[in-house]
Amino acid sequence: MMKNFKMKGLAVLAPLLVLLTGCSDKITVLNPQGPVAREQYHLIVWSLIMMSLVLAIVLIIYIYVLVRFGRKNNKGFDPNDTGNRKLEIIWLIVPVVICILLAVPTVRTLYALNDPPKATAKAPAVLNSKTMTIDVTSADWKWLFRYPGQNIETVNYVVIPAGIPVNFRLHAYDAMNAFWVPELGGQQYTMTDMSMHVWLQADKPGTYAGRSSNYSGQGFAHMTFNVLAKSSSDFDSWVSDVKKNQPALTMSKYKQLLKPDSVKPMTFSSYPKEIEKNLNKAQMEGTESGTSMDHSDSMPGMNMSGNSGKGGNNP
Repeated sequence: MMKNFKMKGLAVLAPLLVLLTGCSDKITVLNPQGPVAREQYHLIVWSLIMMSLVLAIVLIIYIYVLVRFGRKNNKGFDPNDTGNRKLEIIWLIVPVVICILLAVPTVRTLYALNDPPKATAKAPAVLNSKTMTIDVTSADWKWLFRYPGQNIETVNYVVIPAGIPVNFRLHAYDAMNAFWVPELGGQQYTMTDMSMHVWLQADKPGTYAGRSSNYSGQGFAHMTFNVLAKSSSDFDSWVSDVKKNQPALTMSKYKQLLKPDSVKPMTFSSYPKEIEKNLNKAQMEGTESGTSMDHSDSMPGMNMSGNSGKGGNNP
C-alpha cells in the first residue's frame, strides 16, 4: 500500500517538476529592467499577494466548514437557512474592499505612467531634449521604427539611449497589433488612424527582446524585434555610423516593406517625408489610385504628427 501511495504521489508531483525545470531561465515579465516595467512589476506582485490572501482565507473557511459541519457533526445544520445579516454584510463588504485595494494602486500607477520617467543618464548629443521620440509602425509581419529627430529608419530592431525616456508613438499599417517589450514595460496596441503611445526606458545598456502580442496571421510567430539600449556616447556613434554607411529609404522600398512578409533587420540613413503621414493600407492604396482620403478626417481627434493625447502602459 505504501508503494502505491508513493507512486501516486510521484504522478501528482511530476507536472510540477516539469514546470520547475522550465523556470531555470528568467521570466522576462518578472525581470524589470526599467522604471516603467518596475512600476508594473509592483502591481503584479501586489495582485498576487491579494489573490493569495483570498485563496488562503477561502481554503481555511472551506476546511473549517468540512470539519465543523461534516457528516459526523451536522446535527442542527440547515443548508437552506437564510437571513443571517452578519454574514450577508461580510460577503458584501469584503469583495468591495478587495476591489478597492486592487483598483486604487492600479489606476494611480497607470495614470502616472502617462508621463515620462525621470532620466538617469546624460542625453546623447544628437537629442535636443532629455527625452526621445520614435514612431513605430506595425505591418504584416514586421516592425518599422522611425526616428524623427535623427531622420533614420530601422526595421525589426530599434536603438535607444539607456537611461533616457523614450516616447514610442504607435501606428498600424494594416491589421491591429500590439507592441511589447516585457523587460521594459507592458504591451500597448497599434491601430490604424488612432495613434497610441507608451513611455519606455532601459536602466542600462543591453539587448531587450520585443514582440507582437496580438495574433495577426501566419507570420505572427516571426514578428519579433530587439531593443538595443546603448550608452549616450555609443548612441551618438551609432547615429553617425548610420548616416555615413547606410542607404536611404526610398518610397518604392518603403511600399515593398509594407507588403505581407517576414524580413531581416534593416537600417536606412534617411526616409521620405511622405511616410510621416502614417497612412494605413486603404489610404495608401487610395493615394496610388488617385482617390486618396484626407488622413486627418479618418478619425476625429487624430493629427498628422501621431499625437493623440494620452496613451498608456498595459501591464
